[in-house]
Amino acid sequence: METLLFPFQFAFMNKAFLMMAIIAVPTSLLSCYLVLKGWSLMGDAISHAVLPGIVLAFLLNIPLIIGAFVAGMVCALSTGFLSANSRVKQDTIMGIVFSGMFGFGIVLYTKITTDMHLDHILFGNMLGVGAADLLTAGAIAVLVASIVLFKRRDFMLHAFDPVQAQAVGLRVGWLHYGLLALISLTIVATLAAVGIILAIGLLIAPGAIAFLLTKRFALMLPIAVGVTMAAGLAGVYLSFFIDSAPAPTVILMLTTVFIAAFIRANLRMRRTA
Repeated sequence: METLLFPFQFAFMNKAFLMMAIIAVPTSLLSCYLVLKGWSLMGDAISHAVLPGIVLAFLLNIPLIIGAFVAGMVCALSTGFLSANSRVKQDTIMGIVFSGMFGFGIVLYTKITTDMHLDHILFGNMLGVGAADLLTAGAIAVLVASIVLFKRRDFMLHAFDPVQAQAVGLRVGWLHYGLLALISLTIVATLAAVGIILAIGLLIAPGAIAFLLTKRFALMLPIAVGVTMAAGLAGVYLSFFIDSAPAPTVILMLTTVFIAAFIRANLRMRRTA
């Protein structure tokens, strides 16, 4: 028993557990809508596109989260504008925009002299989060979760049928760009913990797993949150004993759960066929 409780004796592990519990809520809730709308690549695009904003914020000596959020919104808005005003498909535009902004961020980073490690930006540093990181992530998580839960039916209708949503009087434009803003905010909240690259895993896997486990959207949200919370805390806990980084271990746990959910769904389809 003493061995099992050993990780909880360290302050950095307790902060890592707390950070994982915080970011699990907004990422899993948004993940359900991203999966339903087929916007998985949008989360990937925004997560990569925040890098130049972070570097510019560092150069301007302003909070990094401001630069990350602005860069994420620039990516989202430019993608929407180009999609609406060209014949190129949205996924192609997203690939061009996020790779261009990510490349721009790398170029900027190589031209500055700083003690800030790129690895921490790309992959996060969950074991090094401080009180300020926890406070920022907590505030963003509460804001995002409150908005998503309050407007969940509107977001759901917009995800399934935007035309019908507009016909019943919903402000489709506000829902569209509001969801993009929430994605950007959530990625900002996850930066310190899982970094840019691994954030996309938390924005895709929970919704995909919940989609395989239930056909009712009302159940997708709590299932996604529960799965992310369990896999996240288990991943952080396991990383201590296998001496690995917590963030990729969490993503591996979610991938394992997805594979199990996929196998379960296929077995049920065969039985009912």
